[in-house]
Amino acid sequence: MTQFLPPNLLALFAPRDPIPYLPPLEKLPHEKHHNQPYCGIAPYIREFEDPRDAPPPTRAETREERMERKRREKIERRQQEVENELKMWDPHNDPNAQGDAFKTLFVARVNYDTTESKLRREFEVYGPIKRIYMVYSKRSGKPRGYAFIEYEHERDMHSAYKHADGKKIDGRRVLVDVERGRTVKGWRPRRLGGGLGGTRRGGADVNIRHSGRDDTSRYDERDRERERDRRDRSRERDKERERRRSRSRERRRRTRSREKEERKRSRERSKDKDKERERKRHSRSRERKRDRDRERDKKEELPEGGDAQAEEVALGELGLDRLELKLEGEEKGRDRDRDRERDRRRSHRDRDKDRDRERDRERRRERERDREHKRERGERGERGAEKRDERAGQDNGMAEPLEETSQDMFLDQESMQSGDGYMSTENGYLLEPPLE
Repeated sequence: MTQFLPPNLLALFAPRDPIPYLPPLEKLPHEKHHNQPYCGIAPYIREFEDPRDAPPPTRAETREERMERKRREKIERRQQEVENELKMWDPHNDPNAQGDAFKTLFVARVNYDTTESKLRREFEVYGPIKRIYMVYSKRSGKPRGYAFIEYEHERDMHSAYKHADGKKIDGRRVLVDVERGRTVKGWRPRRLGGGLGGTRRGGADVNIRHSGRDDTSRYDERDRERERDRRDRSRERDKERERRRSRSRERRRRTRSREKEERKRSRERSKDKDKERERKRHSRSRERKRDRDRERDKKEELPEGGDAQAEEVALGELGLDRLELKLEGEEKGRDRDRDRERDRRRSHRDRDKDRDRERDRERRRERERDREHKRERGERGERGAEKRDERAGQDNGMAEPLEETSQDMFLDQESMQSGDGYMSTENGYLLEPPLE
């Protein structure tokens, strides 16, 4: 089939060219012996570079050194900017600083949402106000949190300086001071390294929390009492909230435990019901088996000619058995009603004990019924043996008198009173005993 392939495919199956022959080498390169032996580096030491002519080694900067260098550069740059701004700062020639400096009040720590009209309403109580200047950021246009208030009279400014410090406006306590830029020689603002309070000097052990104008006793006793009451109320609310949470958790825990107990009891009741149902089913099957055994025994005991009388006797005994079962069922129903009423009045622990006692009673009843059944079967076996002996004697020539005797015997058995207080069946009906 390959001869039909095209030449380009046949070329793929063509054999390769044979490997060319080369004469073998005398020795491999690593097998050859060198004429000159190996030597050390002593002849080449003169070729090395002189250590005195080598450049000094470069040292790399660590991360900590780089951060420290940047911090120093930033401090130096900031100091240079402050020096330049100090040369240009002149509060006396500031176009925004107008009016009398001794009638001007400085207000700091103002809420950013506080308006000029709000400040005017709060500080007009100390005297008429001539002008209010609120400071805004030049870049963003947002308030910086401080303002200057110029009063008509100097005494009003002194009154506001004395009483308005620590006043709460829009949820924040303001700081009130005099204007020191034009009244104190050599004064510098906070942005140029001056100001009061020392709150930017260092750590928590160095900084001063208050403004520096005076100590923290500037707040009056009423504000401190109000703040203390607020903290106490907040603490009481937290405690009450925690108590409610704990009560709700305890309530949920009790509810869960109660539901768990209910589920457990329901499972136990369902198991008991299943066991009771299974026991009743086995009991009914045993009773049906007993009835079949009785019928079979009666059929074996009776002669061939007495089939009708045997049926009547069997029906009578079957009716008595059914009546006994009915009475036993009613007795069980009454016992069950009494047990239910007793269970309602008793606790769960007593119910478990009653349930165990009920199981024991049921077992005893089962054992008594089994013993009674065995006893009845033994008696029927004895009567069957006696009847078989009588039939054997009848075959020997005493047929007619024995037949009359057997009929009389059956009539006497039908007219005999049963052990349970009921009469035997006659013509297939149940007869109750006569009342005394």
